[in-house]
Amino acid sequence: MLTGTRAQMTSGRGQLNRAEDRKAQSINLLLYHRTAVMDHLTQHPVQDRGRAMRETAAQDLDARVYMKFMRSHCCYDAIPTSSKLVIFDTTLQVKKAFFALVANGVRAAPLWDSKLQCFVEVYLQYSFNTLVSITPESSLFDAIYSLLKNKIHRLPVIDPESGNVLHILTHKRILKFLHIFGSMIPKPRFLQKRIEELEIGTFKEIATVLETATVYDALTMFVERRVSALPVVTKEGKVIALYSRFDVINLAAQKNYNHLNMTMQEAVQGRACCVEGVLKCYPYETLETIIDRIAKAEVHRLVLVDKDNVVKGIVSLSDLLQALVLTPAGIDALF
Repeated sequence: MLTGTRAQMTSGRGQLNRAEDRKAQSINLLLYHRTAVMDHLTQHPVQDRGRAMRETAAQDLDARVYMKFMRSHCCYDAIPTSSKLVIFDTTLQVKKAFFALVANGVRAAPLWDSKLQCFVEVYLQYSFNTLVSITPESSLFDAIYSLLKNKIHRLPVIDPESGNVLHILTHKRILKFLHIFGSMIPKPRFLQKRIEELEIGTFKEIATVLETATVYDALTMFVERRVSALPVVTKEGKVIALYSRFDVINLAAQKNYNHLNMTMQEAVQGRACCVEGVLKCYPYETLETIIDRIAKAEVHRLVLVDKDNVVKGIVSLSDLLQALVLTPAGIDALF
């Protein structure tokens, strides 16, 4: 059992106590701008100006509410009470590591180098990633930035004193944490805006695969387009399923290596039931509705469709975290 001490995140703002200087400045400004102020007040009533200032301030607070929430919580806060963590030694054969992940129902494992006495990489079921980690005391804001900037989906939380991996943070876990505990903070008004108005997601050059294409075609597209999931569509462009890299992994786990020429329709129908299905959203739906749907279903993305089920875009966890947390801080980590 892993135990730890929850880091206490504290912050404060320094306050200036130079009352006399401020008073002098105010008097000088008042005298200098007296004429201009009087002219402005004549043209613009005080009530209207005050309302505009309040609305601007409220919008600014709205935009920053989730950014401040993530900055005020550390990675240790998001670690669940109980979870499974699998660790491999670098000397373990890849084939054995692959089936060990499948058997344990996990998708990634840190790799321990016995000679160096440290973790060196993260093994995914389809690749090896250079180790990018974070400390338990680091903020969730920093964790989100690291995930998106490094274009990774697994972020090990490593205790700097013991060197132990405490947990592997994911986009899904962070959004779930926000969804559960975000109710303790005021709900921002922009959650009621439509997704098409906010333009959160990918809407151009959407990678899709025809239902008549083969699994091999899908594998090629995964590599060339550098995507982790493909909407499976009819010739009219209507989505019928979502096929991900992990569906291919399940195919390999079943040792169906010689069936890469099967059609996508056959692959979707023959896959195991416990896989991520296709969940959709519509341009007229609000951001709050979409966050609720993706958080409760615990999926990585929603397919944006029109009234005819034709694919119009993809709204992913990365898109949501970027818009809710990093964009208000003036950071774009997706490009």
